[in-house]
Amino acid sequence: MKKFIFLGLCFFVLKGFSQPGTYTIGVKGDTLNKTDSKGFKQGKWVIHVDEVRGEPGYEEEGEYKNGRKEGAWRIYSLQGDLTGLELYRWGNKDGTCQYFNSSGSLVREETWRALNPDKQYDTLEIEDIDHLNEYKTVIVKNEGVAIKHGMWKFYDPSSGMIVRTETYTMGKLETHKQDPTSDSTKTANKTLVKPKEVQEYEKKNAGKKKIRVRDGQTN
Repeated sequence: MKKFIFLGLCFFVLKGFSQPGTYTIGVKGDTLNKTDSKGFKQGKWVIHVDEVRGEPGYEEEGEYKNGRKEGAWRIYSLQGDLTGLELYRWGNKDGTCQYFNSSGSLVREETWRALNPDKQYDTLEIEDIDHLNEYKTVIVKNEGVAIKHGMWKFYDPSSGMIVRTETYTMGKLETHKQDPTSDSTKTANKTLVKPKEVQEYEKKNAGKKKIRVRDGQTN
């Protein structure tokens, strides 16, 4: 199993307390987990969460800007396996976030749209799903959280193939009418061809009133 080296494995060697705020000095001499004089988290942070009530613990690392997560954040299991890559803006998820199993295989991709928490309403340009390559302006009430927006993909970890997708527009799950000419529809409409052995069995027993078939039931 591939392991990833991350800041949490060699976390604290020195804590600092000064008039402007608090911070930690890592083994490489870099400043971590800093708070400014107003109590806002700033710069590089490593956060450790213990296992609680059966929920697995984890560590995550990334940067804060004025108390809000910003940019790329990495999530690790307590065994050091990378389990997630998340993108943030204004402290909310924004863009494509990826999640992995303990073997490092991709299991899910989520797409999010962050809203500016400093605004009561936010004006956004979004793609018009009814008109290709066209966009429309929408005004959204800011609830202080990220909104699901775009295509979510779910993968089979063993093959890496997409097994399911969901498409969201500003938090709303879209339902599309399936194209009857699409490959997936053609596959679904194909008549199932029975194996040769089954066809021969049915032909041999045609016309008989009752055929006892062992179906695996135990009652």
